[in-house]
Amino acid sequence: MVRHMAMLVALLLSVATAFAQAPRTKVAILGVDHAAQLVSEKDQPAMLAAYLKLVKPAAICIERPPAPAARGDFYEYTYEVQGVILPFAKTHPTALCPIDWMPPIEDQKLGFGLDVETPLEVRKAQGFQGFLTFPDKKVLAWDFFSAEDPKTLEAQQQWAREPAPRADRDLPRRLYLYRTFMQAQNIRAAARAHRGETLLVVVGYFHKPDIEAILKHDGDIELVSPASLGRPTPEQVREATTGEQRAAILAFNLLGMQAATGNVDWGWVERVLGDFAAGKNRGEAELFRTRHEVLTGKLSPAEAARRYAAIANDPAAAVPFTWNGVQDRTRIDSFFDPFGNLDVSARARIELARSLLAQGKDKAATQELDRVAADLSPRMAFQLRGYTPLLKPPVQ
Repeated sequence: MVRHMAMLVALLLSVATAFAQAPRTKVAILGVDHAAQLVSEKDQPAMLAAYLKLVKPAAICIERPPAPAARGDFYEYTYEVQGVILPFAKTHPTALCPIDWMPPIEDQKLGFGLDVETPLEVRKAQGFQGFLTFPDKKVLAWDFFSAEDPKTLEAQQQWAREPAPRADRDLPRRLYLYRTFMQAQNIRAAARAHRGETLLVVVGYFHKPDIEAILKHDGDIELVSPASLGRPTPEQVREATTGEQRAAILAFNLLGMQAATGNVDWGWVERVLGDFAAGKNRGEAELFRTRHEVLTGKLSPAEAARRYAAIANDPAAAVPFTWNGVQDRTRIDSFFDPFGNLDVSARARIELARSLLAQGKDKAATQELDRVAADLSPRMAFQLRGYTPLLKPPVQ
């Protein structure tokens, strides 16, 4: 009996020693501004793609609860996930670890009075439950490692520390704290599953400081700065750039609501357009080029209308866009474009109507929109009518 007890104690001590000597998991928290990759050249999609190739993480933690992620359901606005990380994981075997937490829909309705993930039938032009835009000029200078600068995080940290003046209006802050804590716990579990390896966490930058504050006390985790793992060279970024990434940049800045803000890096967009135009998507490239020239004042509404009509009437243009960001295929919109779920031909006809409205030719514009609506489902046609006012020139 004594002998068995001695053997058991020795076994337990050896296991404890093994765990004590086990290497720690390197965890890098890469804070991102969701979808800002589409408006900032310093944070462009290929920066993340090249970074993933450079770091070669054993696993990537993404911002989505495990259950919806398992069925391929992601937040609309997390372009970095759908547009970069998922394609990378398909070609470079890498574990994906969904680490987000969200309250059940019933609790969302109880706390906020609505399901925060379901968009309105006709979205607002801007603001909460509206189309995603970046009106602040600062975003154009957002760098891939901007979240490593403490100044970037100051405002969010102050908001998280200070309760709302009224307790009954403090739910967003309290929910943020709980959500971030659960994200940290999921990251902790992923780190243990990949003990001794490198774990990259790609998450909204506002979650980064609290996650790191929680995980820094875990002896099995070594928190490292994402910047310490390397920065892709311009050549590596260029090599990692894909046609789909270029299409996403062009669609977001030229066709989406971002164009209305005027907050666009026109030089970068023009360079991206030049590279994309060298491809095979002629109708799509011509649509992007025409819209770019309209927005930069190089083309009159009358000449633009002529070009849009040519694209709209070209049978070869009745094809999907290279990328459109659409999640719900029964809707006409995407998270950034009121008319995102149309093919190139129909989308050109929308721009034709916009150009006609700019010339005061309202009747002709209505006829073009009617032609588009005739080929849509009742739901999509209803949304088309709801978004038509967005095509009209602003009142001076």
